[in-house]
Amino acid sequence: MKNIIFTCIVTLSLLALAGCEKLLEVDPESSITEDTYFQNEGDFEPYVTGIYIYMRSFANNITYGTERSEELVSALNSRFGVAWQHNLSPSSGALNYNDWYRGIGHCNLLLEKIKDFDFPNSPDTRKRIIAETYCLRAYMYFHLTRIIGKAPLMLQAVLEDKDIPLLERSPATEVMARIYTDLDSAISLYKSMSNFNVKTYPSKYRFSYGAAQALKADACMWDGKVLETGNVAFESAITAINEVEASGVSLNTDFKNVTGLRGSSNPEVIIAAYFLRDESGANYGLNALPYLTGVQGALNLDSIPYANVSGNGQGAYQISTKSRALFNAWPDDKRKPFTWVTERQNSGNKISWITKYPGTKYPDDRISDNDIIVYRLADIYLLKAEAYAALDNTTDAITYLNKVRVRTGNGDYTGATDKASVEKEILDERGRELFFENKRWYDLVRFHKGGTIDVYTYVPNLTGKTTPLFWPLNTTVMANNPKLLQTDGYQ
Repeated sequence: MKNIIFTCIVTLSLLALAGCEKLLEVDPESSITEDTYFQNEGDFEPYVTGIYIYMRSFANNITYGTERSEELVSALNSRFGVAWQHNLSPSSGALNYNDWYRGIGHCNLLLEKIKDFDFPNSPDTRKRIIAETYCLRAYMYFHLTRIIGKAPLMLQAVLEDKDIPLLERSPATEVMARIYTDLDSAISLYKSMSNFNVKTYPSKYRFSYGAAQALKADACMWDGKVLETGNVAFESAITAINEVEASGVSLNTDFKNVTGLRGSSNPEVIIAAYFLRDESGANYGLNALPYLTGVQGALNLDSIPYANVSGNGQGAYQISTKSRALFNAWPDDKRKPFTWVTERQNSGNKISWITKYPGTKYPDDRISDNDIIVYRLADIYLLKAEAYAALDNTTDAITYLNKVRVRTGNGDYTGATDKASVEKEILDERGRELFFENKRWYDLVRFHKGGTIDVYTYVPNLTGKTTPLFWPLNTTVMANNPKLLQTDGYQ
């Protein structure tokens, strides 16, 4: 992995960023790429490796997947902005999508260049590289469409000697169709490899057959609920999850290992973003770790994952009362110690610190370097429960809900079995199981669109507001491309 990270940095620092200058505010491909790269088969492996830097960056940004939800409130040192407050506008907190299209541009360039190479001595390598690239592009478009809905579909490699297009925003249904096309192409390529085995995970830090199916299941659930395509999408999600279940992943027996074990040795992880001290920047858990002077005097100091200095622990976030309340019916839930701990002072209880990503305690200090999970099996089980419930099959929905509950110590679900009740319980269980894993806002949008909740009353900071569920594009992006229309609700 050290070599992978080094290669990523070197590769993407040398190579120009393929893209559209007027559309994306990035330079077209430079002569460095044309003259020195894609000259032999060995150039493609480091290039696709380098693209994973973008996946890690997106997985590590909780502005879009978490901050607009109900999960977090301020702790010692608030870092919240307009997304958390739901005060978004084209000039404040709006999306500049350059990084997404830089990553997509790299994918497009690789897919264009690899056409000229047959890899006669290693055809499986060629298939794997193309499959990973399709998955990466699908991941970026899926991440983007969940943020802004309609998005420009840039599929061609833009070189310096070609005209630079100005692209309109394509309907979200067209973006989703491209995501499906890329994922189905990747899945087909994986299956066509001579050494294909459904249980093969060459690396938990790169897309594999199982990871492609997990991403497809997630996309199907968004498609079915948010884009309102309904039962066909829910059934496709179930089919994809069947493949994930067959891929050899299994739940950790002990919940502390969910984030405590690195992805490479974690049986539950399907794909994760790699982090390690001195090889990558800190992950978003940095903002949740308190610093010593902020918790000094705590009676339970030994149970609080604090950093010695504020540079390694920002003390910005704590778990909200509303998220803690999801656990109220089960005071002995085994996940609680690995979700939060309440600081106890002589004056009484104080801040409830998040323990989900506690980092690593080194001799000099605690460092926030846990791998960030993109997909793990419990998440996928709950997606399958959600799909069954959406199909009004609450019996199978409860079966998959209970697969996650088995290690919690809470026992099987015994509540009402009507569709509305089961769907609400699945949402609540996702809130308990996946707290602080950068999924909650997307979950809330899905269940809002599916009719389970009203997100405008569920999220405290949304109460009384009409802020659209998608983000606006910022004024710079809009000014650079007159073909773009602003996100609905921000005109």
